[in-house]
Amino acid sequence: MAVPKRKVSRMKRGNRRSHDALATPTYVEDKESGELRRPHHIDLKTGKYRGRQILEPQDEF
Repeated sequence: MAVPKRKVSRMKRGNRRSHDALATPTYVEDKESGELRRPHHIDLKTGKYRGRQILEPQDEF
């Protein structure tokens, strides 16, 4: 069984764990409605994506 040769230092351990942090989701302002939405996602209220009508607009969300 593999056993570490020596103890991992606090710096090495911290550098490895630095990538485990949760990132906050990114939102962009919609050009037409002015509401916040996720980038590269369809706006579910208007049904548009990149200026084109993809889905039928929903009356109530």
